[in-house]
Amino acid sequence: MLIQNSTKQKLHRGEAVYGCFFRQAEPTLAEFVAMQGWDFLIFDGEHGSLEARDIEGLVRASELHGVTPIARVPSNQAHVILRFLDAGAHGIHVPWVNTATGAEQAVVAAKYGPRGQRGLAGSRQGGWGVTESLAEFTARSNRETMVIIHIETAEAAAAVEEYTAIDDVDVLFIGPTDLSHSLGHPGNPGHPEVRKVMEQVAEVVTASDKTLGIFAGSPAFAAEWLDRGARYFTAGFEGLVKQGINTYLTAVRG
Repeated sequence: MLIQNSTKQKLHRGEAVYGCFFRQAEPTLAEFVAMQGWDFLIFDGEHGSLEARDIEGLVRASELHGVTPIARVPSNQAHVILRFLDAGAHGIHVPWVNTATGAEQAVVAAKYGPRGQRGLAGSRQGGWGVTESLAEFTARSNRETMVIIHIETAEAAAAVEEYTAIDDVDVLFIGPTDLSHSLGHPGNPGHPEVRKVMEQVAEVVTASDKTLGIFAGSPAFAAEWLDRGARYFTAGFEGLVKQGINTYLTAVRG
């Protein structure tokens, strides 16, 4: 299949997009989740046990339903990013990027030349050289592959203006939980200090050509941050399942 990133296209049109973190190595379950209407799914290699070898089946499951497959890599290392993208992901979430140099490093790892230094070979993302030539594929991949950089530490928040100057970073993504931990208020993203930093990050990103992203576990939180200019929203599979189960059991048990 030719890589065609519908989520990136929607962002370019100014639309908001919604996705879900998923960390089970179960393509059938991933397909069911994809059928619910998400714009994208993020297959989680950081806070889950997913390896690059698990990604191919999960990618196929999401592509069947026009849902963009994205991978959260476990670390900002070129060989790790290469393997997750070669398995078919249309983009990468890169955690624990604390400097502009680190953000540039992620872009270079994700892009082919002349922008980057990603190693080139026949892979699933390029149809193994069957569906188009490698020259055509490298141009397409550079155009379609998304790079989402996490802002989840005090250091990253302080450097966010530098991040906005880096070409080919698509989304600057606030991770409220990790940011709260970094700021000394673990698990309390509503703390005034954490809120202040998040709002400062939002002001910088929304004034740039980058998309502001954020983890939003509830519709109310997503609506608030949509008003603040965010357009890339994620939730977590387990959290949504928990909400659904709790709602059901509370209702049936009175």
